Amino acid sequence: MVQDNANGQKSLLRSIDVITIVIYLLLIAAGWISVVGASYNYGDTDFLDFAARSGKQLTWIVCSFVLGLVIMLTDDRIYDTFANVIYVVMMGILLITPFIATGTKGSYSWIHLGPVSIQPAEFAKCATALALAKYMGSYGFNLSNPRHFIKAVAIVVLPILLIILQRETGSALVYLAFFLVFYREGMTGSVLFIGVAVIVYFVVGLRFDAEAMPHTLTSVGRFTVLLLIWLFTAVLVFRYSRNRKELKWIVGIGVLLTGGAWLISRYVKPFDISWVQLALCVGVMVYLVVESLRQRFPRLALIAVFTLGSLFAYYSADYMLNNVLQPHQQKRVRVLLGLEQDINGAGYNVRQSEIAIGSGGLYGKGFLNGTQTKLKYVPEQDTDFIFCTVGEEHGFVGCAVVLVLFLCLILRLIYLAERQTFAFGRIFGYSVLSIFLFHVFINIGMVMGLTPVIGIPLPFFSYGGSSLWGFTLLLFIFLRIDAGREKYRR
Repeated sequence: MVQDNANGQKSLLRSIDVITIVIYLLLIAAGWISVVGASYNYGDTDFLDFAARSGKQLTWIVCSFVLGLVIMLTDDRIYDTFANVIYVVMMGILLITPFIATGTKGSYSWIHLGPVSIQPAEFAKCATALALAKYMGSYGFNLSNPRHFIKAVAIVVLPILLIILQRETGSALVYLAFFLVFYREGMTGSVLFIGVAVIVYFVVGLRFDAEAMPHTLTSVGRFTVLLLIWLFTAVLVFRYSRNRKELKWIVGIGVLLTGGAWLISRYVKPFDISWVQLALCVGVMVYLVVESLRQRFPRLALIAVFTLGSLFAYYSADYMLNNVLQPHQQKRVRVLLGLEQDINGAGYNVRQSEIAIGSGGLYGKGFLNGTQTKLKYVPEQDTDFIFCTVGEEHGFVGCAVVLVLFLCLILRLIYLAERQTFAFGRIFGYSVLSIFLFHVFINIGMVMGLTPVIGIPLPFFSYGGSSLWGFTLLLFIFLRIDAGREKYRR
């Protein structure tokens, strides 16, 4: 039962976090100005024309204000009570979306409802966050329990698989942000370490696969990745066993045999020394399994699994690139890694975006005075690449202001999440900030050529109702939960 505290519950108006709402309004205003600048054509005078993109975006903004108000007026208990129902319904919508959606640029993720198009994947983030908070906040949940951890991961993986069926890989990748929530709730940092390691294997292996090491038949990429797998395994062994002697033996044998193989290849006969490295990895796996059984120390066996998984991840990277990713995604990855130069193709968007941002200088060219954006050199400049409009029209100062606003929002969400009195509110809060953080980092990174172009919107800036409503839904549900944080259950 939910009751008021002894000191009495504050009124809803006094309980709402005004600072977050102010940041939200500033971002919304800056986003609309950016949409106006990105969609402006020379000679336009009516920015409120609902036939223009700026006018349509204003309509979405007004609707988002109404949505936020409705959320704040509802009882916060409804989100906890019906979290699982909302999740099941949303997963059902995701499941049928590919069958009723109209193809848009190769994906089937948009449902057309008369004059309005809705992307369910944007709203599924909120449903997933609620279901995750409901399950992880339940009595007796323990993330260190393998069964509990697998169920929590399944809640996140299900929408990923359903969205991939819609050929919307970029939106699916956003759900990886939930692993930051797992980390906050007690997941070992080794899981994040494994994720980073896999990315390193993928990037280094593909980027340097065609470069040969001097005096050998081994590629630089293969040699480096296998060396990293060996070193990572040694570090994990030391991290969990604290046995310096064991660490010295593993590293010493690896250096001795690898160095000896290189000398033979250099002075006797060139050969592929990666086979020696692979044999070392297999040997250390066998050793770890045997020691795990002898010492009754299961973590050594888990490290052996990490080594095996690392080898699988590396040797399957080429297959994943060429057979799993879509052709346009393959092109983007190759261009990002420098494997191809395609300025007029896959690299065109990023190239033009970089030119637009760079041309803005310190203070920018002024509102509606950008040349790259006004002449439509940047594709998707009012959606995925809208940040280049900020850079061209308002320069480095404008970009810095926008980034500071997002930083303030992230820091404020961390503060609000940490002050929650229920696990449900805290977990949902961290889910919200993780999603925002992922979107901001990846979107701005891809506009600047630092991350792959995966086509995800910049919160409150990119044109479109689905993304704006989705982010508003996330933020205001959390604000409503925070406003009722002084209630307690018994």
